[in-house]
Amino acid sequence: MSRRQADDLRFMARAIELAAQGFPAPNPHVGCVIVKRGQIIAEGFHEHAGAPHAEVHALRNATDSVEGATVYVTLEPCNHTGRTGPCSLALIEARVKRVVIAVADPNPLAAGGASALHQAGVEVSLGLLAKEATFVNRQFLTSVAKGRPYITLKAALTRDGFIARPDGTSKWITGEAAREDSHRLRAERGAVLVGRGTVQADNPQLTARIPGVENPPIRIVLDPAAKLTGTEKVFDRSAPTWWYVSEPTHSTQKLLPASMEGFLRELDREGIRGVLVEGGSATITAFLNAGFGDELVLYEAPVRFQEGLPWQLSHAAFRMNHRETAILGPDRRFTYDLVF
Repeated sequence: MSRRQADDLRFMARAIELAAQGFPAPNPHVGCVIVKRGQIIAEGFHEHAGAPHAEVHALRNATDSVEGATVYVTLEPCNHTGRTGPCSLALIEARVKRVVIAVADPNPLAAGGASALHQAGVEVSLGLLAKEATFVNRQFLTSVAKGRPYITLKAALTRDGFIARPDGTSKWITGEAAREDSHRLRAERGAVLVGRGTVQADNPQLTARIPGVENPPIRIVLDPAAKLTGTEKVFDRSAPTWWYVSEPTHSTQKLLPASMEGFLRELDREGIRGVLVEGGSATITAFLNAGFGDELVLYEAPVRFQEGLPWQLSHAAFRMNHRETAILGPDRRFTYDLVF
């Protein structure tokens, strides 16, 4: 391996680390590193929707002139004007020499940045650490490829396998570190979904109460029979709430599509790129039985209820591939990729 190849791998790996930061939903996770004379002179990532894109963020942070520099970016620089101008044009105007891109942008609205750079005389290479960059940006890329949000199913359970007490409540099974991690998942996905039963049993607020969240996740409530009153905490003014019922009777309610596929496609059309499904068990089972779910996150607390509502997976045909186990204070988080 040449020195240049080794440097490319090292700097792109750093860009991928940066991409994993921030809460940019519904926009993609993107990281950017600018290098000159073998040294990093700027870094940036897309912090939240409405904030500067990673490339612009990095350009503004540069400690030296970026003219003649090499730029490492995890997603092809955009080539359109949205809330901000085209990142490809910003790099051209900065007179960078070379741009190394991990993944091409599959969104036809924003694609074309690599071509624009090449036509302007910038050296462009594509595909370095594409697998790793795709994983970090999996919810945006899933949305573009499949026309539905990336779906994370989440549950908290006791060491002996219960998700709720005999009275149906499940509040505070896990400790503070696990709850904070769950709030981070809400912010990363950009939307959190529960069924009526969870709202009635726990009356959760479903916000993301952690630093760095500029755009609160959208709260989605499935209440086909319209049994909720609209006065529950999930309907407060701290974040937007979409209340889905089978027969809407007023403007605060939305019509629930007849099929799960239709529902998910509607969410995608509304700009939802990722959804954290927090349950309860009936809602999670409905997703699994319909064949939808990209990952499963289980938080296990070192407590025992001995009785209550047990954690039970659907009988749908799917496979769980263990991805990682993390220690969160006294609790453990198990993450599985789901394959149907």
